[in-house]
Amino acid sequence: MLSFDPKEQTERENYKLLIGSIVPRPIAFVISRSANGLLNAAPFSYFNVVSSDPPMISISVQSRAGTPKDTAQNAIETGEFVVHVVDESNVEQVNRTAASLPPDESELDLTDFTLTESEAITVPGVNEAKVRFECRLEQVVELGGTRLLIGKVVRFHVDESIYENGRIHHELLKPVSRLAGTNYAKLGEVFSIDRPK
Repeated sequence: MLSFDPKEQTERENYKLLIGSIVPRPIAFVISRSANGLLNAAPFSYFNVVSSDPPMISISVQSRAGTPKDTAQNAIETGEFVVHVVDESNVEQVNRTAASLPPDESELDLTDFTLTESEAITVPGVNEAKVRFECRLEQVVELGGTRLLIGKVVRFHVDESIYENGRIHHELLKPVSRLAGTNYAKLGEVFSIDRPK
């Protein structure tokens, strides 16, 4: 087995080991609004559930050349953002929003997404996602140049086509996950294992 000391490697070398090993990663498509009203949109694969009581999710936003990315800056300034689950039907549009644009341009202009008003916050979501979470910023954890955003879900939106009796059918949601490099993955074979009692 190979052994690597992260202190003796570059950030990129550590990054490649992490994103190549921790797979698949769910993708959050996040819309935020700047203090002057401009909408920002970007995908993040450092994304997960934090808590169900209260419902909270996390998104880790790295800096770019020492400067906070627009998503983190906007969430901190306004306290609101919308997170969408990326699926097979919207992944190509979401990928367009990964473009590096100046803060005065909106990545949504690169897509064909249509906006829909939120119910509990002022930031809109997009119609083309089967699941979206309206979030209020609960906490920011600064970890070096990275900001871990913890958002409290204040409204769930779930497409009726994937929902039944309180559950979401993953085979109908068709979520997409990130691997390393430019690679993505669809759901593969699903199997069940009973938990010990």
